[in-house]
Amino acid sequence: LKPRKQTDLSNKKQDGLAHCKAVLFSPFFIFDIYCGRKMKGEIRSMFAIKPYQRLRAVEYAQKWAYSRSPLFQDYTDFGGDCTNFISQCLLAGSCVMNPLPTFGWYYRSENDYSPSRTGVPFLYNFLTANMEEGPFGDEIPPDSAELGDIVQLGREDGTYYHTLIITGIRDDEILVSAHDNNAYNRALSSYTYSNARFIHIR
Repeated sequence: LKPRKQTDLSNKKQDGLAHCKAVLFSPFFIFDIYCGRKMKGEIRSMFAIKPYQRLRAVEYAQKWAYSRSPLFQDYTDFGGDCTNFISQCLLAGSCVMNPLPTFGWYYRSENDYSPSRTGVPFLYNFLTANMEEGPFGDEIPPDSAELGDIVQLGREDGTYYHTLIITGIRDDEILVSAHDNNAYNRALSSYTYSNARFIHIR
């Protein structure tokens, strides 16, 4: 893996986590992604291209790896929560959604969200093909992966079934966090899978 500066996330001030407040369309509240507060306020546009703050995505993943944010539906009992959780992490790092029907990337409520928010292949398709609002992704080799990038695990038949986020790198070992099963800085090598694809978020 590329040598990179070590970043200590444990000493970051908690009040710095409240930077990202996203408008989730209806009922037009500003949501504090990190602190779980919900406040009425001015409607702000989320339809813009914004730089991906990967350490903020990592902070979110580490905070909620073993629990569930009250701001989003938990889909553990409805097909799995892994991609839903990673979508939350991406939102925390990008602070922007894509409202395009069917092919966008958005969450309005537990019953109104795009397929890419919760579906493994749909998230991949959105990230790698997106040309408008929302985060963007490129498939990369494992040795180019960075903190905040995404990993998807697949079977021999070419289908992919699990989405994780890279939240640590230790001695060239990639560490990931995820839901279903809950994982916090778990070694990627400890998973059993046939294929893996790495998505660099930008």
